[in-house]
Amino acid sequence: MNWPRVQLGEVVDLLSGHPFKSERFSSDERDIPLVKGENVSQGSILWDISKRWNAGDWNSLEKYQLRPGDVIVAMDRPWIPAGLKWAYIREGDPKALLVQRCSRLRPKGDELDATFLRYVIGGGGFESYVKPITTGVNVPHISGRQILDYTFHLPPLPTQRRIAGILSAYDELIANNQRRIAILEEMARALYREWFVHYRAPGVVMGEDGLPEGWEVKRLGEITTKIGSGATPRGGKGAYHAEGIPLIRSMNVYDDHFIMDDLAFINEEQAEALANVTVQRNDILLNITGASVARCCMAPTYLLPAHVNQHVAIIRVNDELISPHYVLDTINSAQKKKAILSIAQAGATREALTKEAIENLDIILPPKALTDRYEDIAAPMFEERELLVQQSANLRRTRDLLLPRLMSGRVELNTVEA
Repeated sequence: MNWPRVQLGEVVDLLSGHPFKSERFSSDERDIPLVKGENVSQGSILWDISKRWNAGDWNSLEKYQLRPGDVIVAMDRPWIPAGLKWAYIREGDPKALLVQRCSRLRPKGDELDATFLRYVIGGGGFESYVKPITTGVNVPHISGRQILDYTFHLPPLPTQRRIAGILSAYDELIANNQRRIAILEEMARALYREWFVHYRAPGVVMGEDGLPEGWEVKRLGEITTKIGSGATPRGGKGAYHAEGIPLIRSMNVYDDHFIMDDLAFINEEQAEALANVTVQRNDILLNITGASVARCCMAPTYLLPAHVNQHVAIIRVNDELISPHYVLDTINSAQKKKAILSIAQAGATREALTKEAIENLDIILPPKALTDRYEDIAAPMFEERELLVQQSANLRRTRDLLLPRLMSGRVELNTVEA
């Protein structure tokens, strides 16, 4: 197709974020989420880890307010092994404010469709442009000027909308999977609260000690067969590979879910050195150092075999005594999470959980028959969630293969089903 080539700066308005002071960040859910580099993922905002800002300042920060359709590009560490750190604001997302070192892109004039813009930024062409021009030793970065200098093919507006419609169909399927995942997660949490927080499980009779009859308190070390963390492979970060055996790090582990962003890979020789921390099915992963200490999720089976580095502990439950999903949900319960954070030792530069501290965590042990019943319900929910995650990954791969062909005009639009 003989489409003209234009610079982003000709058709896009770019704004860099505001220098919000970290000492004034809030965790109050009534306050305004901030969009900063750490919660800009590949195509979406990780709202659950957003810092927040006093809602009373909303009107005075109108310039930095984000609205649906805005495209966000991280300017510090814009590219990670998982891909470009970019996202867009969706309909239904919370109102939010833009933080410095992130840029907001909006079409200016009527030459560029807003949805088409997000595929310009999310496509391989822009990522390939960003990687070699990212500069800086300690904090790799790009500038707003460099972003605006990027050139791309600009089809007529009706063609842009047709291309955006085809690609959006894939994104809507992915978003539908995400909604189903959220429902499954909430169902699991609600069941856990009903049975094990409010003690309304089948057959429960309360005892005089505040626990149901037949329930007891155990140390985590008494109901597990393994608690241990790994190490950084020989050669450090420079020895990671583009593919191979997954190495799980703290940035991959969040409460109840696993993030593929920045997943590292090692070769078989490096993996052999970490054979004692090979992740198995139903292993619980717990972050044990730094700002992410105490984040916890179940190991995703689609990544196995995998290993962990020194910032992540494997907790392997003795399933002859208790349900793995019950232990996971207990660790991630509000009460237990608070207890874990309180025992994290303050080191020279970061908080940390020792193996001894993890082993000595108190865990309420209901009767085996009850946790088995819980496992029978929770495990299929987890498996369905994993299936949806894999389906979404396949949809993304198909979309990403199609995207550059559509954007360059190498594929006739009438041959592609929207």
